Amino acid sequence: MTTSLSPSRPAASSTPAAIRGALLRYRVIAYVVGVGLILLVCVGMPLKYGADISTVVAIVGPVHGILYVVYLACTYDLATRCRLPLGRAVLVMLAGTIPFLSFVAERKVTTFVRRQHLATDRT
Repeated sequence: MTTSLSPSRPAASSTPAAIRGALLRYRVIAYVVGVGLILLVCVGMPLKYGADISTVVAIVGPVHGILYVVYLACTYDLATRCRLPLGRAVLVMLAGTIPFLSFVAERKVTTFVRRQHLATDRT
């Protein structure tokens, strides 16, 4: 006997609660990665090349790199749960590489997910 989900019933991974959790994780890491990148580009790089102080880059750079991988994983998780098109998911992932753009992308993704996937869920 095989069991399968009916097409009208969403998979467990795309329930509103799961999407809310994925969205929260994405939003937090988007802000953290955005702040880290701004620190790296706007503070660390000028100190490294202007004052020959590379401490900020040496500390923030690797941390940002690790957090960016977490950002990619959280973006992938949210994109698969919401079934975002591949192109949109890749653009959101790339937003973490440009200073300030992760904040813009986070706002747009949050608005999109809330309208498309959480509009009827008020819990």
